[in-house]
Amino acid sequence: MKAVTGAVGRSATPGDTSGGTAPGSRRQTMRAIVQAGYGSADVLHLAEIGRPAAGDGEVLLRVHAAGLDRGTWHLMAGQPYLIRLVSGLRAPKNPVPGLDVAGAVVAVGADVTGFAVGEEVFGIGHGSFAEYARAGPAKLVRKPAGLTFAQAAVVAVSGLTALQGLRDAGRLRPGQHVLITGASGGVGTFAVQIAKALGAQVTGVCSTAKTDLVASIGADHVLDYTRDDFAAGPHRYDLILDIGGNAALSRLRRALTPAGTLVIAGGEDGGRWTGMGRQVRALALSPFTRQRLTTFVSRQRLADLETLAQLIEAGQLTPVIGKTYPLRQAPDAMRDLLAGHARGKLVIAVTDAG
Repeated sequence: MKAVTGAVGRSATPGDTSGGTAPGSRRQTMRAIVQAGYGSADVLHLAEIGRPAAGDGEVLLRVHAAGLDRGTWHLMAGQPYLIRLVSGLRAPKNPVPGLDVAGAVVAVGADVTGFAVGEEVFGIGHGSFAEYARAGPAKLVRKPAGLTFAQAAVVAVSGLTALQGLRDAGRLRPGQHVLITGASGGVGTFAVQIAKALGAQVTGVCSTAKTDLVASIGADHVLDYTRDDFAAGPHRYDLILDIGGNAALSRLRRALTPAGTLVIAGGEDGGRWTGMGRQVRALALSPFTRQRLTTFVSRQRLADLETLAQLIEAGQLTPVIGKTYPLRQAPDAMRDLLAGHARGKLVIAVTDAG
């Protein structure tokens, strides 16, 4: 499963076909979803733009499918505003959205080893809502044979968040009782399965319509948040991974054991500037309590992508796909994500490949 690392690739730029080894095709354009500025899903539209080529230290992929995650929304909307220091102050530096990607290698740049043209891979790219996308070789691994491109396309961003939130920030140990809020969503469906693979007893929190889904992926107990208050009952948890993003810090602490750990992964209540209101309050309070209150920033690490692939190959992790949209309907997919309609992950199908 291991890929040889190299330099991180450049983002795709419309009209840029320079650098690297171009695929053997006379067509130098591609279909892509683009945005000229920040805003709602209305800023996204389908266009024909220049096809990128693999620069030095890059891999060029023919994209078969792309995953949709909350991070892609933040980059589209430019919120919280702090994100614009990296993505671009007035408009996105990369006008093609999309991070999660699955596809086939069509070209490799200079100094890249370990990948060959035709290999099927998944990981994190630059501008995956397009027919072609660049990626750094340190952010790609080979696609397990049993996965479709659609399944592989949703693994990287959400899977890394779930794995690092539980194992690294949460310091999960076998036998612990874990509560996962937002268990039916993109990160949550990975978190439930990874927590089980790490030996935990898992309770998932979700809406009424999604309790069957959370039970089907291995949760030992499922709480319907419209009827059950996870903080009101007698049960206390060694670790809470909060993905829902709106539970009060006091409620979360009440559900913890006296020396339990809270990991806040969701950050949707901190306003337009930082998006980290609860995280800041939790970190400020943690030194004054036995409970460990923390947060984290997901890292795009090759070793962790390989761990996810290994869990998939071992049958301990299966990507959950709620709905698939053709490329032209990417704006609709974004609207459905924001409306909370998703069960598991949403997929953008770029080609007809499985």
